[in-house]
Amino acid sequence: METKNYEAIIEAILFTMGESVELDKIAYAIDLDKKETKKIIYRMMEHYEDPSIGVKIMELDGAYQMCTKSEMYEYLIKIAKQPKRHALTDVLLETLSIIAYKQPITKVEIEKIRGVSCDHAVNKLIEYNLVCELGRLDAPGRPLLFGTTEEFLRSFGVQSIDELPVLNPVQVEEFKQEAEAEMNMKLDV
Repeated sequence: METKNYEAIIEAILFTMGESVELDKIAYAIDLDKKETKKIIYRMMEHYEDPSIGVKIMELDGAYQMCTKSEMYEYLIKIAKQPKRHALTDVLLETLSIIAYKQPITKVEIEKIRGVSCDHAVNKLIEYNLVCELGRLDAPGRPLLFGTTEEFLRSFGVQSIDELPVLNPVQVEEFKQEAEAEMNMKLDV
């Protein structure tokens, strides 16, 4: 194997791990002794000193880690300060709409409506600050109650939950029939 391939492997290891990796582990991974591995890493460290490269390899007590060069921090901070746009999948939108129209609501109630587990969806909606915990239901197990946030109202351009569109009862019945037909098809398969 060429030295270039060793460098690529070491680079991939350090990049992927995201934390320091001991020399003996790197040497074991590339099937070389520690002395030869250290030479390759030092050669890589020299290469990364080039000002056109934004990362470096640091030695930390017999281990190595790929890090961003300190002169790049101001640019990273600019990116980190920019607001993130979150993509709402169909599952998240469905869960969010159930919470919006039925709040306060427990996960069990959401799961009864959706027919599947909602842990991941609810956790994502909390992470996106569209849903929050409102308290606990006074029932056995004291399950958490969920509702929408001010961020939800801002995101959807409404001043209160009362401004959410009201579903036409005929549409609701059509949705129920479609859902039942879909469930029957799944059961037939």
